[in-house]
Amino acid sequence: MITLRKASARGRADHGWLKSWHSFSFADYYDPAHTQFSSLRVINDDTVAAGQGFGTHGHRDMEILSYVLSGALQHKDSMGNGKMMSWGEVQLMSAGTGVQHSEFNPSPLEEVHFLQIWIMPNQSGLKPGYQQKHFPAEAKRGCWCLLASPDAAQGSLLLHQDARVLAALLDGEERLSYSVTPGRQVYLHVARGTVKAANMQLAAGDALMISDETAISMEGAAEAELLLFDLP
Repeated sequence: MITLRKASARGRADHGWLKSWHSFSFADYYDPAHTQFSSLRVINDDTVAAGQGFGTHGHRDMEILSYVLSGALQHKDSMGNGKMMSWGEVQLMSAGTGVQHSEFNPSPLEEVHFLQIWIMPNQSGLKPGYQQKHFPAEAKRGCWCLLASPDAAQGSLLLHQDARVLAALLDGEERLSYSVTPGRQVYLHVARGTVKAANMQLAAGDALMISDETAISMEGAAEAELLLFDLP
């Protein structure tokens, strides 16, 4: 079964300095039909104004990924990390027993556009941790690049869940497919651009929820950046 989730059907929040689209129930947005997908709990499509950001706040027992699409994002946390992220950077913060952190757009002129992703861990009370890695465009061009996994395979970030997060860049005549292991579910999110997947035309922010399928194929992309979540 393949279900289309249109970008326009997501929750919308406009705080002036922050404009966000919520794929799943979050903050003031609640949709009982879209509270999570397997262990995937949050995909927030956030745009933060120049010189603005999220003040220090806390999380616990959640695997939190940040995926920058444009601009730059400054991260600081109670573990002593203070790093900058730009396009190609992926950050994975394991909140575990508790972490305080902030995210700030240091540019005086440009917005920062990024995806905030939460995956529920397979156990609670873990020691908090922080990972960050740059994944170059050539590693994603026309193929799946493994960003995070439960065994840190292929140089990916270590994720405390039986889930895999992959990214791909497609343009023009490139074709791509993904085999789905029996009993697994897949969530495909179009971060930007357009692509034809499962014979459906998808635009930025659109997503497919896939279960009881053996594979999904993609083609006819125009500057598409895709994220795929392989979930239990």
